[in-house]
Amino acid sequence: MKTHDTPGQSDQASQASQASQQGGAERIGGVEVERLPRDPRTGQALAPRMQPGYYPGFSTLSQQSFWDEATRAVVLKRVNQPPPITFFDADEARVMQAVCDRVLPQDDRAPDRRIPILNTIDERLASGRINGYRYADMPPDSQAYRLAIKGIEAIAQSMGVTTFTDLNLRQQDLTLKSLHDGHPIAGDEFWRQMNTRRFWLMLVSDCAGAYYAHPWAWDEIGFGGPAYPRGYMRLRDGQPEPWEKVERRYEWEAPPESLSDTTESLSDTPEASSFTPGTH
Repeated sequence: MKTHDTPGQSDQASQASQASQQGGAERIGGVEVERLPRDPRTGQALAPRMQPGYYPGFSTLSQQSFWDEATRAVVLKRVNQPPPITFFDADEARVMQAVCDRVLPQDDRAPDRRIPILNTIDERLASGRINGYRYADMPPDSQAYRLAIKGIEAIAQSMGVTTFTDLNLRQQDLTLKSLHDGHPIAGDEFWRQMNTRRFWLMLVSDCAGAYYAHPWAWDEIGFGGPAYPRGYMRLRDGQPEPWEKVERRYEWEAPPESLSDTTESLSDTPEASSFTPGTH
């Protein structure tokens, strides 16, 4: 069980009023109900929000007048000018968008308030930007992503569909979990050309890095944005700054078809003891 905002009566009324049938799938706020997190008390789907998270009403961008000009320009560009897709072709982008949507789901966000994770990954690959090193058992990042897309499509086809986006949510999660575990279900001709678990770590890192570099994610976690030049003054006892909001937690559960709430111990598996990170 995870924490999430407890919907008030107005939220529930809005949720009911937004429910609709589109293409046979029930939707709330433009999102298929099966994708939405649930209220653990009632089991009902929680409507997507303009600003999910524990700090309702907080806006990092409201503090932009305190940032220096260069910082403000960088942050505002992330909101107003997401990079175009130039590295992935249309089919690759379609698959990768679905992959990003499962690695870091944003179904609790209103569709027009979703963070462009794929665009940020695409920009990194198009520019050739890396961490300054590459593991011996990994191809260049750009090649690794293209191999992975082929491997993911091979897994989908082994499940009887044409492409990854044709799988249901649980099947998509099971496909990606096989990469997490280092045992892809199919597509060995692609996966044997790299360390699958290292690719998984890179994928998750890229998704999380793109998401939490965006000021809308900062709103979600209550991060006040760049400290320079103003700085912070309340450094003890977790007290919020005057411009911050007090944390308001609530509980939620992952959608029933998702594996997000599934936990397991890796301590007793051979893979856990044998997998060692490389050196920089």
